[in-house]
Amino acid sequence: MKLVEHFEHGLDAPICLTWELTYACNLECAHCLSSSGRRDPRELSTEQCEAVIDELQRMQVFYVNIGGGEPTIRPDFWHLLQYAVDHQVGVKFSTNGARLTPERAAFLASPACGGYVDVQISLDGATAEVNDYVRGPGSYDMAITALSNLRDAGFTDAKISVVCTRHNIDQLDEFKALADAYGATLRLTRLRPSGRGADVWDELHPTAEQQRVLYDWLMANGDRVLTGDSFFHLAAFGESLPGLNLCGAGRVVCLIDPIGDVYACPFAIHDQFHAGNLLAEGGFQRVWQESPLFTELRSPQTGGACTKCQHYDSCRGGCMAAKFFTGLPLDGPDPECVQGYGETLLAGARSVPAASQDHSKANPTRNQPVMLKLLTRPPVSDCAESPLAGFIPEPSTH
Repeated sequence: MKLVEHFEHGLDAPICLTWELTYACNLECAHCLSSSGRRDPRELSTEQCEAVIDELQRMQVFYVNIGGGEPTIRPDFWHLLQYAVDHQVGVKFSTNGARLTPERAAFLASPACGGYVDVQISLDGATAEVNDYVRGPGSYDMAITALSNLRDAGFTDAKISVVCTRHNIDQLDEFKALADAYGATLRLTRLRPSGRGADVWDELHPTAEQQRVLYDWLMANGDRVLTGDSFFHLAAFGESLPGLNLCGAGRVVCLIDPIGDVYACPFAIHDQFHAGNLLAEGGFQRVWQESPLFTELRSPQTGGACTKCQHYDSCRGGCMAAKFFTGLPLDGPDPECVQGYGETLLAGARSVPAASQDHSKANPTRNQPVMLKLLTRPPVSDCAESPLAGFIPEPSTH
């Protein structure tokens, strides 16, 4: 059995998993996968998080990719990071850099972390103009300051994590130069239409022409750029990109959310892809090994339009989350199918699923991205704002 085929049938433990520690965030990124902003009051306690780490150690999970929200907002974040390191669970955490001070950077570069920690700084534009459009005013400078602090502290090989959009595809060389300047590695990921990303996907996802530009650029630079298998749908152009080139949901990866719910994929936080909760009997291991959802995802795909396509062995049908959140069948083509089959389905009748949760801030703040401000439309009439708008009561005669 080929290694990829072994992965398709699932492993006893995930190679890695994503753990959203909190939905609290200081930013309001327009494309946030988890619609983060407000903390869920039910999020796991410090002791419960320690128990999760203990279980991951027993299962020999290679590393955990911690995100949010902004994970460093949790008061116990640095304690949990150290706890994971002390229990031989590697940590990769994604941050907007808000709390990555020179002191914290020095800690991350110190022997206390023992090489078990990797840091990803989120940056979605090689210039402030492009980045702040989707991530909010000041977020570019914040990320660059964090990268500077890491470099100055002697932290080696930080990651610059970029979500590819139609506004930054022409900045790929600039991103690579930026990474080189800070002694970092560039990591490119795909925009998914989940969370707030569903609302802005039509405007932000790369065009068909840009998909080809991205593919050619990755083929030329892929040995020095990380992708986390984000772009396996591009393999239908011809030669496969480095990596597994398959959907790892429920097979080699999954997501734990702040309250302990387990989902098949970091990009599919929705009731349909909910596998269980790790606070139930049997913990995370039982969810991973016995959940009916994961069992189904590990079964071979035998029907659907994609299995009959000559490119199926290359692209494996594309991204499950991208299909689901654009209302396409899970056994059909990816909405960004490079052979154009997705465009045909997108043009037809389809039902886009409603979000099952939203942690966005109730009111905009000074950090609201330019994009969200532009998408905020005024009510069609005063009455849509208030049922009493324009009503002037007659003076009382009593």
